[in-house]
Formats: sequence, C-alpha cells, structure tokens
Amino acid sequence: MCVERVQRLMMAIILGVIMGLAGIGMTKLAFVLQLFVMVMLIIWAMTNFCPSIFILKKFMPPCDFKENE
Repeated sequence: MCVERVQRLMMAIILGVIMGLAGIGMTKLAFVLQLFVMVMLIIWAMTNFCPSIFILKKFMPPCDFKENE
C-alpha cells in the first residue's frame, strides 16, 4: 500500500471509531475526535500539508497515480 491510501484508510477507521463512541454514549470524546479530524482536514485544505502523510512518507512510498491518456 502507499501513503495516500493508508491515510484514507486511517481516516475511515477514525470516523468509524467516532461513530461507535457516539453510539455507546461517549459523545464528549466523539465530539473531540471529530473536531480533531475536521481541524486536520481544514489545515490540509488551506496549506496542502497533512501531518499524517508527512509522517507516513518516512515509512512508505507515495502513490504514483498516472492518469489515462
């Protein structure tokens, strides 16, 4: 697997955990985690810097998507 795919997988897992926490009544923790994910996505959108991708690039190769011509 490559960096971008692993990052997307991690985000999906975290969102699933948030839904599970909200479902069992731990809404404060779910809210804090949701807020963290939202802030990180906003930072990524505004600066084109994602800390998780930065860290993962030290361990994995980046995805080389080639568009069909």
